Amino acid sequence: MANVYKILGQVADASANDVELYLVPASTEAIVSTIIVTNRATAAKTFRIATKTDNSAVADTDYVAYDTSIAANDTITLTLGITLESGAEISVGASDANVTFQAYGTEIT
Repeated sequence: MANVYKILGQVADASANDVELYLVPASTEAIVSTIIVTNRATAAKTFRIATKTDNSAVADTDYVAYDTSIAANDTITLTLGITLESGAEISVGASDANVTFQAYGTEIT
């Protein structure tokens, strides 16, 4: 099995909610070590992060963070260690287009 350490995904505008941040490729497993959330706006915003076993709609049980506040011009770093199987997804949402998400981790093939 090969391990690849990489940026798993980046989203600059998650204002639509349930926006795909990272979808685990076929024949691959992943460990998401860190998610960074940045508010580029001059006012406080909120964000959501969900993990799903597939590419379906987000259910209430999928949320890791729900309407979590982030201050103006601030960054939140979450060190997580989330393990995902092939086809699983991390989706994000925000109250504004100025909230950025980045996921870092390892793909295992």
